Amino acid sequence: MTDKSLLILDDDAPLRNRLKRAMEARGFDVVDAGTVAEGIELVRRSVPSYAILDMKLDDGSGLTLVQELRKRDDNCRIVMLTGFGNIATAVAAVKAGALDYLPKPADPDQIVATLMQTGDGMPPPPQDPMSADRVRWEHIQRVYEQCGRNVSETARRLRMHRRTLQRILSKHAPRS
Repeated sequence: MTDKSLLILDDDAPLRNRLKRAMEARGFDVVDAGTVAEGIELVRRSVPSYAILDMKLDDGSGLTLVQELRKRDDNCRIVMLTGFGNIATAVAAVKAGALDYLPKPADPDQIVATLMQTGDGMPPPPQDPMSADRVRWEHIQRVYEQCGRNVSETARRLRMHRRTLQRILSKHAPRS
């Protein structure tokens, strides 16, 4: 594709701005939005060739924008990003029309590789994937948030002792 128009949708402004600069440095013409409503408005004005969408936003889901993009141009290449990933939402994103589903913080080079992949093959593995400790920590944090930050309920769902969970939650995230 010669048209390198790209829409970035994320409600985390600092992350969105860093990603915008990184993608512009890689030759993309970037427009960005912080809400689903803004994203829909931008898509109605001009459909991009590429899109990087956050899954969970304050005013809805990035899946809404996947559907809007697919209605307007079935060739738009879409990557979903999320800080709260799980298998069910990854499947929903791919079924809706996204190429792939990447955890935050995603490396810009990995995003570009995913956006540019051709054929049915998988993109190459990341150069610096998250460690198993980091994946575990992210999962615990996600369940903790889904349980309304209730330690007892989170411990029950994770089948973990409450004190063990409290110790894990009091520590900083492991390095990638």
